Amino acid sequence: MTHSAFDLTKQLMTIPSVTGSEGEVGTFLGSHLSGEGYRVERQVVEEGRSNVIAYAGGDPRIVFCTHIDTVPPVLPVREDGEYLYGRGACDTKGIIAAMFEAGRRLRQSGLTNFAYLLVVGEEINGAGARAANTLKWTSDFVIVGEPTENLLARAQKGTFNVNLSVTGRAAHSGYPEKGVSAIESLWKILADCREADWGDDPVLGRGSFNIGVFQGGERANIVPAAAKASCMIRTIEPGPRIEEKMRRLVANRATMEIISSNNPQVMHVVEGFETTVVSFGSDIPYLGNLGKPLLIGPGSILDAHTADEKIGKTELLHGADLYEKLAKTLCGSL
Repeated sequence: MTHSAFDLTKQLMTIPSVTGSEGEVGTFLGSHLSGEGYRVERQVVEEGRSNVIAYAGGDPRIVFCTHIDTVPPVLPVREDGEYLYGRGACDTKGIIAAMFEAGRRLRQSGLTNFAYLLVVGEEINGAGARAANTLKWTSDFVIVGEPTENLLARAQKGTFNVNLSVTGRAAHSGYPEKGVSAIESLWKILADCREADWGDDPVLGRGSFNIGVFQGGERANIVPAAAKASCMIRTIEPGPRIEEKMRRLVANRATMEIISSNNPQVMHVVEGFETTVVSFGSDIPYLGNLGKPLLIGPGSILDAHTADEKIGKTELLHGADLYEKLAKTLCGSL
């Protein structure tokens, strides 16, 4: 017999929710939770985009939080005996289903001092989490769902997202000495950044520099007059130190635009749960007012954002077990 958590995961995956277009899935989730007897509210983040909040009882002590947006493109939904496949399978629609299953069991056992916080915008700028952090809650813990292979993350690397742009001088490619290649100039800067030491931490590991987007030039027979790149550093040092290092490396050779910066995070851990350290980002940096942060969820980050995104059925149900156990442990009822 198909488990209801699997059915919910598949339903959610059939509703496209690429960042910026989360309205339909938010409406579905609100209706679903209301039908299950939760008190549902919406927190408007911007027109057409709202966080979904659902209370099992009164003021929550524990908040289950994850995001409802996905990266593009939308993928076909399918399954086999072992996995569910589709966009959001592990990042994070399967996690939503696991959290809902845990909530069903918690309410059956009489524990209702929890709430769900389902936010928009995690994949881009954390807009939903930033808005949620203004809520006047007195919760003690916020359990954030991301695919950690059901291991409780004790730390995550920070991020530093920057755009670099260079202006050169166009010329006929037959006379390259008459121009200045913006592409070659930017290449040199990026090579220096890639070869730089971004630190090594005994817990977090090594910092890393990634060139995610590179654009430049017009045609092969023109010395390029402009080039730009978008880069992401996975950091183990505070943002101001990373910014200082970047400005020193770039000097006056390019224009540098800082898109976002988050410090490395240390999370709350609970005895009896296996732990890990993750190199990916989450909404945790934006949720500091909602209590001590925990990060855990079924699925692997290595499957997230891929063309074959999936989540194991057994792993999804184990995630529900862990969310239930974690909530009861935090509430002192085990």
